[in-house]
Amino acid sequence: MTSTYDNHALDLKNDPDFFSLLTGSYQRIVGRALIEGGQGPDWLYNHAPFVVLAHNTLPDPRFIYANRTAQNCFEYSWDEFILLPSRLSAEQPDRAERQRLLDAVTRDGFVDNGRGLRVAKSRRRFWVDNFTVWQLIDEAGKLLGQAAIFSSWRDE
Repeated sequence: MTSTYDNHALDLKNDPDFFSLLTGSYQRIVGRALIEGGQGPDWLYNHAPFVVLAHNTLPDPRFIYANRTAQNCFEYSWDEFILLPSRLSAEQPDRAERQRLLDAVTRDGFVDNGRGLRVAKSRRRFWVDNFTVWQLIDEAGKLLGQAAIFSSWRDE
């Protein structure tokens, strides 16, 4: 099964439908607002002080969204990010832990207060604490991917 978001050619940076999917699914599944009222897709992509990432539903999920804060944190440009399998955000030894987390998100809808070791393009390793990962499910109940947010990280 493929979804609309399995096409890497889509530019979701300021897409209002994708913004609604991100914020709406977060509200429905996590039970709180992702952003304050009046902030839109441009703010989330260009100005949000926290990382927002999303990947699609392919068997080897690929990133479909990474705001500017995520790009700075992971050291990838937009064009590099949207071609990157999301498993590569962790080094090989840390991928099993990451997969267990994603399996829990699939089972429970979201995981809050997560912690994990991640890796940037330069191979710089960094810890992420207190992250939230949730299912991207539209209002009709269709699974379109998973997304994550975090606001702080520290080099290993």
